[in-house]
Amino acid sequence: MSEGLRVVAIADADSFVKWSASLLGSVDGIRPHLLLVQTPLTASVAQERTALAGAGIDPSAVSRIRFGEAAPWLEAQRPDVVLLAGRGPFVRLMGRVIDALSHRPVTVAGLPGMAIPAQRGALDYRRHVDLLVVHSHREERAFADLGRRIGVQVPTALATLPFARPRERMLSPERVRVGGAHGVLVEERSAPPHAAAGTSAAPAESATAHTSAPATDIVFAAQALVPVDHEERLEIASILVRAAKADPGRRVVVKLRSRPGEAETHLERDPYTALLDGRRPDNLVFSYGSMAEALSTAAGLVTISSTAAVEAVAQGIPVIALDSFGVSKSLLNTVFVGSGLLGGRSEVVAGRFRHAHPGWMRDNYFHPGIESTWWQRVEELVARRRAGTLPARRVPAARGGALHEAWHRASVLGAHDRTLGGRLALAAGVPATRLLGAARRGRPALGLDTWADATTDFTLEPNPFHDSIRR
Repeated sequence: MSEGLRVVAIADADSFVKWSASLLGSVDGIRPHLLLVQTPLTASVAQERTALAGAGIDPSAVSRIRFGEAAPWLEAQRPDVVLLAGRGPFVRLMGRVIDALSHRPVTVAGLPGMAIPAQRGALDYRRHVDLLVVHSHREERAFADLGRRIGVQVPTALATLPFARPRERMLSPERVRVGGAHGVLVEERSAPPHAAAGTSAAPAESATAHTSAPATDIVFAAQALVPVDHEERLEIASILVRAAKADPGRRVVVKLRSRPGEAETHLERDPYTALLDGRRPDNLVFSYGSMAEALSTAAGLVTISSTAAVEAVAQGIPVIALDSFGVSKSLLNTVFVGSGLLGGRSEVVAGRFRHAHPGWMRDNYFHPGIESTWWQRVEELVARRRAGTLPARRVPAARGGALHEAWHRASVLGAHDRTLGGRLALAAGVPATRLLGAARRGRPALGLDTWADATTDFTLEPNPFHDSIRR
């Protein structure tokens, strides 16, 4: 059935652009299109170009539109499937657009990387979609457990994380000492762990910019959300400086998601460009290119909890998931328990990177490709929709009526919402939500603290990041 199916991804922020384009790019025989809706988070042209690199979506199949143009565009194009790719409030807002269409497509949603712990808001905002894409057996269980706890049942289907695909890397033919003179681990440059990963090789990508460069870089995948604490982020900056000084012959590459003036999916309050200002050795550099480009010359990857770790594992690149500040849901790194990838400051400086345990990989993002049945599920849903046997899952009505809906729209669109109702709703709603948030934070936990509960892979309370979509 895939032949000729019209599939449209609707996205805004950079990570969702990369994920949705890569996910659709992995399906043969469809007619994909990427629709970028203007919000304060929408990827810049440069971010879009980086996100589409190697994704399998032709740049000509990308349109940028205002929110008010989305409904008529969808009415004219009549897609069979819409992939809603954005943060929860964006998905819900676009869901209301879908609800008003005369020709209703199958709706799919998902998260652009590792989703452990499964968070209440992530599921609740997507409760109206026909299918939720997850990327590991562990995530399947986590969202099922969460759904039972909060009474939200959304069908899920398993996909291979589209970034977890081996790529040809420009490696030196000889053995490369990861830690230079200080390192202990010596990496044998062999093929990526295809058999253990249970994935098929993707077509080799060109890396002409690195045709003669051996893979010696240490790449740090920076994250906006974790760690939150200023002193901990400053400590990470110090670790990177120490790693660079320990071996001036290797580069330490800080991989960033946005250039000055650009937005990204999550709000970063302590950017590493500022934390490292004036203290960078010459071999500590910033990179704004794609993660695939950064990994093409990487001997090892460092992160707290970035999905880049999965990208690296797929390519046989050793990883350190930094546990110097603990392992907890609030650091989003409990997914690495049992992986063999957790390590501390001294391991980073010495270059003692490590590979993931095969048992962990099978349950976490490296299942056999034959188990990734999400597209088969989508085709079944399309057939049911055409036959009239798939009822619409509509966005629940806002409890506050039209004013609440206006506030929600204005919160997502920011300055791109030029309606009077939106401005009035924000003027009234922003102070009210701040008071409500303060009141909630002041209440006793009533016996719940699922963010601190290490025995589960889901959370019930709001996340601790104070990461508003309003910028």
